[in-house]
Amino acid sequence: MKGERTKVLLADDHTIVREGLLSLLHEQQDIVVVGAAENGQEAVEKARRTFPDVVIMDIAMPLLNGIEATRQLTRLVPQTKVIVLTMYVDEEYVLRALQAGVRGYLLKRAAASELLQAIRAVTRGDFYLSSDISRVVVERFLASDDPGAEEAVALSDRERQILQLVAEGYTNRQISTALGITPKTVDTHRTRLMTKLDIHDTPGLVRYAIRKGLVRADD
Repeated sequence: MKGERTKVLLADDHTIVREGLLSLLHEQQDIVVVGAAENGQEAVEKARRTFPDVVIMDIAMPLLNGIEATRQLTRLVPQTKVIVLTMYVDEEYVLRALQAGVRGYLLKRAAASELLQAIRAVTRGDFYLSSDISRVVVERFLASDDPGAEEAVALSDRERQILQLVAEGYTNRQISTALGITPKTVDTHRTRLMTKLDIHDTPGLVRYAIRKGLVRADD
């Protein structure tokens, strides 16, 4: 056990952030970076290949946001712990992240030493929440009484991903290219999505995605 190093995967759509994290973590003798991803979809794919101990995940990423990527990782690579590293302190984002399965939530304004502390904490099996995160938010999560949680679970991983892409302005053909599926399959998922949500136009899907934190209103 003494010589084991914590394997970390970085997921952030800003190159300068990834490079900064890489530089910081390379200096740590007990941590090794096994890969980096610039969107949530790539993070899931790389985690399934490298089996990291920890993924440091941004929330606002293209193709698949960090919360949905965490939801998939929790199911597909359950031994991997996710730490969200974000600028969003909004209660809605914290709750969604905790419900998706994150083990740490840290703000980007935190000191580098706090990130290292978070990595080591979740590696031990603990939770780590930034001191800026309200205790009220955590108590709401522990109460597990969020009316939006059941509604989100009703959608499949693929449907949530397509919802995000629709909200980001992708056409069916562009979505099919991004996900490697046929336009007809995209249309089937989109129709099923609209039926489940009882929303029958694209602006309605966009508004729903914004309310659920899948995309930011200014994206």
